[in-house]
Amino acid sequence: MQLRYNYRIDPTPTQRIALGRAFGCARTVFNDALRMRNDAHENGFPFVSDAELSRQVITEAKKRPDRAWLGTVSAVVLQQALAGCATAFRNFFASVSGKRRGPKLAPPRFRSRKDNRQAIRFTRNARFKVSQNGKLVLPKIGEVAVRWSRGLPADPSSVTVIKDAAGRYFASFVVEVTVQPLPAVEAETGIDLGLGHFAVLPDGTKIGSPRFLRRAEKRLKKAQRALSRKGKGSTNRDKARHKIARAHARVADARREFHHQLSTQIIRENQAVFVEDLAVSGLARTRLAKSVHDAGWSA
Repeated sequence: MQLRYNYRIDPTPTQRIALGRAFGCARTVFNDALRMRNDAHENGFPFVSDAELSRQVITEAKKRPDRAWLGTVSAVVLQQALAGCATAFRNFFASVSGKRRGPKLAPPRFRSRKDNRQAIRFTRNARFKVSQNGKLVLPKIGEVAVRWSRGLPADPSSVTVIKDAAGRYFASFVVEVTVQPLPAVEAETGIDLGLGHFAVLPDGTKIGSPRFLRRAEKRLKKAQRALSRKGKGSTNRDKARHKIARAHARVADARREFHHQLSTQIIRENQAVFVEDLAVSGLARTRLAKSVHDAGWSA
């Protein structure tokens, strides 16, 4: 099976500029491909094939003066951006036809440089590698320092470089691993989720709710007030916005860590786990919405 291993990376100022250029090129290719297909649909023309899109928005575009800068980044980054557009259309069509489970998907939308998440993907064709000194070598970017929290179990098949709203950079490796079942145990348990206590187990064990968002509310309100006083388009407003994003990222990281630690403990101690089926989307529209989201029931 395939698993993702995520690590924080620390690109240098020069590498951040190169990554920003790659983000922009990938975003442009995605938007150009989406625009071509939308225009073809609106004008009654046949659906544009993936091969024709690749020729128009990458091969031919590099020859035009207004798109010549696409040649400054790895070609694999551009191809993967185009593949992302094709995947978005396939998922949308599958959702409309009922072949895809879950909520209905909206049509693909244009990407913006102001989006909370920027990402580019390198496959084996890009010849990325992890060097002997532990750095991630990316084409036309260089050796990027990685904060290794654990080793990779095998050679990765691809790596996605991500920049989040807080300005942090991550490397997400896709690795093929062999499934290794945990030792069998006799115990079974059920989980009753709540807001007073995060969870209650059948043996009476009560797991307290950390309320990460509630505890950070004072700091977040102060940062939001500071942002409201900054002039639109100013450098100080951009700094204040990043400060708020970092505060929210700390809350999300703490909640995610709590969920992973608790779920790992329960899974290792029990052979079967029974969880109630809650309509979280409905509860999130009531007066308990903030508490429900703070508990992270959907996760």
